[in-house]
Amino acid sequence: MSSAPRRPSFLKRPSLTERNVLVDALRTETVGGVLLLVAATAALVLANSPLSGLYEGVRDFTFGPASLHLDLSVASWAKDGLLTIFFFVAGVELKRELVAGELRSPSAAALPIVAAVCGMAVPALVYAATASAGGGSLAGWAVPTATDIAFALAVLAVIGTNLPSALRAFLLTLAIVDDLGAILIIAVFFTSSLNFAALGGAVAGLALFWFLLRRRVGGWYLYVPLALVIWALTHASGVHATVAGVAMGMMLRCVPDKGEKTSQAEHVEHLVRPLSAGVAVPVFALFAAGVSVSGSALTEVLTGPETLGVVLGLVVGKTVGVFGGSWLAARFTRAELNPDLRWADVFAVSVLAGIGFTVSLLIGELAFPGDPATAERVKAAVLVGSLVAALLAGVLLKVRDAKYRRLYEAEERDEDQDGIPDVYEEDNPDYHLRMAKILEAKAAEHRRSAKSTRGGGRGGEDSGMIGG
Repeated sequence: MSSAPRRPSFLKRPSLTERNVLVDALRTETVGGVLLLVAATAALVLANSPLSGLYEGVRDFTFGPASLHLDLSVASWAKDGLLTIFFFVAGVELKRELVAGELRSPSAAALPIVAAVCGMAVPALVYAATASAGGGSLAGWAVPTATDIAFALAVLAVIGTNLPSALRAFLLTLAIVDDLGAILIIAVFFTSSLNFAALGGAVAGLALFWFLLRRRVGGWYLYVPLALVIWALTHASGVHATVAGVAMGMMLRCVPDKGEKTSQAEHVEHLVRPLSAGVAVPVFALFAAGVSVSGSALTEVLTGPETLGVVLGLVVGKTVGVFGGSWLAARFTRAELNPDLRWADVFAVSVLAGIGFTVSLLIGELAFPGDPATAERVKAAVLVGSLVAALLAGVLLKVRDAKYRRLYEAEERDEDQDGIPDVYEEDNPDYHLRMAKILEAKAAEHRRSAKSTRGGGRGGEDSGMIGG
């Protein structure tokens, strides 16, 4: 008799390998997220203080070789240069997920991909509907489509909640697919004119980069200069320079060679991620988040068609898109939700996904290149929408924090102290033998302690009687 086909699982606990990668990545991103919050706060304080003139002077200061079209402002260097490091890491993450991670299996990838795609489409539709109803520009439709994983993790760190690994993995997958969508949007919709000679040079440089990687040629002194040339040619071609970072990141090898402990991609990501999370993104935020937060500016954010579209897209569109996409995908695939979790948990994470800081600020600048006033208001709207989403998510997650803490502690428990959480060893006979010995040793120690206590008590009573 044939057994019924196994139903797919939604929000299952990630594998041990994925869990270890997840822990390492999220630890760095959490620290980076806190630095991001500090940088954004500093930008807002400087832009709305007597030092605003100095801040704007530094932000707009231009330097670089004009002959190479690289005479850029400090803000542009941060946007076009430093963010390339961020997108390089995003490319590495995407390649690893597709080759060796949760996205390598179509059945496992379907649910988070559907959720992420809906989480990009619905905010764009909400923006378009709001902007159209108010007679505003549709140019900013892509602004509320991105999720900022570093900012989201910083919020989790601030409110002190410990999400179980399944929800953290889901949030990270959403952010990775969002990054892919942002890359495609930037490459397709924000490339106005092309310099085909420079583009051809960039493609040739990428081909050489790929050839060296495949030939297992080592040496950072080869790859870093080549990467800078590829970046400069991409910038001169008219394609946004961050696309070069993604392309190079996706070329790295994600499967270890024989004798390697870690793959090339994992090794490089481990080296570059702290630079991305700890330097590149915070510096970009320092020069991108400095907008006016006066009463009149906030009123414009909540009344202007473009800015209101961004706020509603992040707060309402992201929530409806991610949650609705997850629910529909689970219903049509008959996926079983992790029994330790509830749909209320998916809803809370969907609200948290409305934090769209870094990439949203970048797209906001690209969407209104000839209208700096609107671009500034849109950036303010990104800050307001992200703040509202963070506050709402914080309340929703705190309601379930006791449950999350129990799940997190159970996932981290390592009674036999072998470096592997016990939940991943439940089917290992050696683990049960080790645990039996540990329990036997604890029981023996308990008996010895109890016997010693009873003996000491009797001795005390006897001595008391003798003394009396």
